[in-house]
Amino acid sequence: MDQFDLYVNTDNDTNKTYPYFVDIQNDLLDTLNSRVVIPLTPISKSDKSYPDNLCPIVKIKNKKFALLTHQLTSASANFLNKKEGSLSSSRDDIVAAIDFLVTGI
Repeated sequence: MDQFDLYVNTDNDTNKTYPYFVDIQNDLLDTLNSRVVIPLTPISKSDKSYPDNLCPIVKIKNKKFALLTHQLTSASANFLNKKEGSLSSSRDDIVAAIDFLVTGI
């Protein structure tokens, strides 16, 4: 599992609200049975309620999604079994959002 890999949420109870998770855990910790992830939620064109510095917007399959950094959580590594791609191109925005969440800067 690579840092910033994007996974489909396969849980039928939550995948409408959070269709994806991005794995933010460093690859050095691959031996752990869990991964630290950020859920993503779809946004509409009119939705402006997500602060940019905390919830960066990314495009996946030409649709916009907000990373809900403030809902950072962990997931079993076994749960993350349907890789959709990578958000490594958004690395700087993701790290900045985590930094803002933790330090306020």
